[in-house]
Amino acid sequence: MTAAEGALSRGLAARPLFIATIFLGSFLLFLIQPMLGRMALPTLGGAPAVWNVAMLFYQAMLLAGYVYAHAISRMAQRRQTIVHLAVFAVAALTLPISLADIGGRETLPPMLWLLALLAASIGPVFFVVAAQAPLMQSWYARVDDPAAADPYFLYAASNAGSLLALLAYPFAVEPYLRLKEQAWLWSGGFVVLALLVAFCARRPAREPVPAAEAAPPATRRERAVWTALAAVPSGLLLSTTTHLTTDIVAVPLLWVVPLGLYLVTFIVAFSMGGALFVKQAKMASPILLLLLGGYTFLAQGVFALLMALTNLVLLFVVALALHGHLAERRPPPSQLTDFYLWISLGGVIGGFFSAIVAPLVFDWVYEHPILLVCAAALIPAKPLTKRIGKLWQGRRGLVLDIALPLIALVASWWVHTELILADRAETAAPALGIIALAAVLSIGRRLTFAACFGALMLGLGGWQAIAISRIELARERSFFGIYTVKADGERLIRLLEHGTTLHGVQSLIPDLQSEPQSYYAKGSGIAEAFTALPNIAGRFAKVGYVGLGAGSLSCFAKPGQGWSAFEIDPVVVRIAKDERLFTYISRCTPDLRIVMGDARLSLAKEPKHTYDLIAIDAFTSDAIPMHLMTEEAFKVYAGALKPDGVLMVHISNRHIDLQPVIAAIASDMGWTARVRDHTPYDPGLPGIDYSRSIWVALTPTEMRMQDLMYGGGAGPAGWAMLRERPDLQPWTDDFASIIPVLKQQ
Repeated sequence: MTAAEGALSRGLAARPLFIATIFLGSFLLFLIQPMLGRMALPTLGGAPAVWNVAMLFYQAMLLAGYVYAHAISRMAQRRQTIVHLAVFAVAALTLPISLADIGGRETLPPMLWLLALLAASIGPVFFVVAAQAPLMQSWYARVDDPAAADPYFLYAASNAGSLLALLAYPFAVEPYLRLKEQAWLWSGGFVVLALLVAFCARRPAREPVPAAEAAPPATRRERAVWTALAAVPSGLLLSTTTHLTTDIVAVPLLWVVPLGLYLVTFIVAFSMGGALFVKQAKMASPILLLLLGGYTFLAQGVFALLMALTNLVLLFVVALALHGHLAERRPPPSQLTDFYLWISLGGVIGGFFSAIVAPLVFDWVYEHPILLVCAAALIPAKPLTKRIGKLWQGRRGLVLDIALPLIALVASWWVHTELILADRAETAAPALGIIALAAVLSIGRRLTFAACFGALMLGLGGWQAIAISRIELARERSFFGIYTVKADGERLIRLLEHGTTLHGVQSLIPDLQSEPQSYYAKGSGIAEAFTALPNIAGRFAKVGYVGLGAGSLSCFAKPGQGWSAFEIDPVVVRIAKDERLFTYISRCTPDLRIVMGDARLSLAKEPKHTYDLIAIDAFTSDAIPMHLMTEEAFKVYAGALKPDGVLMVHISNRHIDLQPVIAAIASDMGWTARVRDHTPYDPGLPGIDYSRSIWVALTPTEMRMQDLMYGGGAGPAGWAMLRERPDLQPWTDDFASIIPVLKQQ
């Protein structure tokens, strides 16, 4: 064997090593994110703001890792190896991963404190693992392997590792391992990764290309294009997830699906043979944007599930087209780390826009249609036929660039007036046809097509959404969700909706405005508990409830009782106390004490054994604030309750059966538990809106439970034993999974 043949053989042998190294690094990177989130929930609360800030931290650290990889990739190979392994060694000093004990929580703004906590807890290990993907590809580009001339296929291995970790955590890690075991497992993977990196460092046969011989650096315009092509899919990923889970359908673990599809598009775009699929995505994207994206503002109601599926299809095809175009514009290997640096910056920009800026600026998920329009402006499509392409030649093309968007915009108002306001589909059809024709003709003219596509979305619900946003008090948005207040003149009720879930109802008939509606109707578990409370605790009972909503529970209050509400979202407090919207609080508990902040943290600060009854009703749509449903959380509730107090937990949920979870916790704590599944008689009269509800009552003794059941009026026949699962362990801060308790749909 000649020397050249030997070098080639070693190069071929190095390919599996580099693939394994990059795969493991990305796997660890995506595994640590949900793991640390689970660790942080009991400390930080379940606010979406926590997840938004955490996502921003992850993307920023990824960018920092890419900057570091780009900086050292120009060093001699030996120096790169020494520096990188030294950084690994320093990061290893923080193992096993855990939450750092830092101060400043009472003095720093919450966002800054959280960023400091994340940086101190996983900053070093996250940084070095984030850097290994571009750095290993840079090293592989200097291996004697024919594939090293185009090492970007390794990016597919990186995203495959991320995808596997994304699926593995909720389905294979969290259900079987406690957090401490997860931390040690991850730490072991980190050590293995360091060893693999050390082996990879011995493989490169060539030093970095000298600056004088390297390909010329990318222009500012090219870098801007890289950034934009990465930013729009990144933002679209988060906006699609938000749109699905807050405005279409709330399903547990649904966030896994968009992120998984997003990663698959990277895998396909940068894999060998991915060009064919990218070409098809580019051809299909404009048509799918019109057919599926045009209904973005109407994606609610009876067709919600279908709309959810179309949103996922649209995300996949559009992201594949943009990521494929990004892959086509990749530079020579000598500029590889620079390329990944700008991709990472684009990811940060897109994520920052959707996760941080949009909730502060918009009162609805407007970032989603905005990003779809941006995608339409970036996808390099071609005219559908050569004849259409000829329409755009010369001055005629410039005239059409101006005329078609204006015509489409006027037609969109026509559609809004006839279809949305007057419900006359037959008179709106010609205008829809005009918009569709303008959009189809403009395919291949990116900005013109994007403008016509935007006009289509405006006509199909966009103008109406903007009109609602302009109505005072009709809709508000916070980090915790989107709240819409609707008055139903036919049924004479006012509703508070949080995403897809009813959060509160009040009658518009004056004589019925003090009567709790929906889940709190007469005969519900919570109504029974409040009926029994005076006999159980006397006239001066102390009551605390978690989750203010519209303030419905306030009207169960009796003279002499002391009531406190625990609410995390200031927007909800503002809505519930505004007498122009809801009057439960002003009518029934004008002196209601409202405690702001995460309920678990707030209740832990309350004086011991204060309350006779605590009601937990804090679910966000159908999402479970898991940190409020663990054994440690129930011990906090028990500490705030009097020794003979009553704990009521609302568990109505379309997707998760929480009865076995609470049964396991009650058994461990030695408490008695019963459940009341109540479907009230709804007379169908104006001003009345009752809903089925499932409430669980927990008491320290069976005697107190008997007092509750007989005192409420339903008696033992109205309360059932909780459904148990012998194989289900109680949820704890260290071990919990919703997979075993998902309902069979």
